Amino acid sequence: MTRAGSGAPRGGTATAGDDDGGQGGGTPQSQTLDRGLRVLEHLAAVGRPQPIAEIGQALGLHRSITYRLLRTLEDHRLVERDPAGHYWLGLGIAGLARGVRADLQSAALPWLTALVADLGMTAFLVVRAGDDAVTVTSVEPQDSAAHVVYRPGTRHPVGRGAPGLALLVPEPPAPGDRPELVRAREVGWAASHGEVVPGLRSIAAPVLGPDGGARAAVAVVFVDEAADTGRIGRAVADAARGVGAGLR
Repeated sequence: MTRAGSGAPRGGTATAGDDDGGQGGGTPQSQTLDRGLRVLEHLAAVGRPQPIAEIGQALGLHRSITYRLLRTLEDHRLVERDPAGHYWLGLGIAGLARGVRADLQSAALPWLTALVADLGMTAFLVVRAGDDAVTVTSVEPQDSAAHVVYRPGTRHPVGRGAPGLALLVPEPPAPGDRPELVRAREVGWAASHGEVVPGLRSIAAPVLGPDGGARAAVAVVFVDEAADTGRIGRAVADAARGVGAGLR
């Protein structure tokens, strides 16, 4: 089983102290809450369990502060520890994610499940949040010897990776568009290899709303270099159209 995470944690090194900040100068209104959220974003970005020291070092936090944040997040099941005592996103994240754009997730779930059964690959739904593509739900194969785990909350810049490109497909063409985006507009689905996580391949297609804009993207992730990308692309595009039809 392969774990996948993507993107990069946002926010700079925290300032000294652990009190609430003011409203000016870009200081978060609650420094403690900001730090906790940055811990979650970091764990989603690295895509693997990490020891306390590495988490604190990555975020510029003292070990004792990092420990208190992680224990609090663990109490709420937002992080969990593996047998080595390293921290990773917990099952509570999935529970929170289920409430995000629930109508979209409800429409997508049957199509994601069908994709998994058809292709034997992890399928997931991505939405745009500002300049990021964020995974809100995923379905994994239950009978495969190995597969990629792509957790809700995983994010990466919208211009990278097949899901991000798929979200850009409905936008008007521009002179600086990547060749991969131009190709995606021609065939109806986008493909990428190693743009977000080295070695992983992804294919995605946009879920179009009534106005023709992208409500989301349906995607699959896999490692098989011999996979028939044309067949996969057509299956993913069909699923994306099905999700869009279910929203109307």
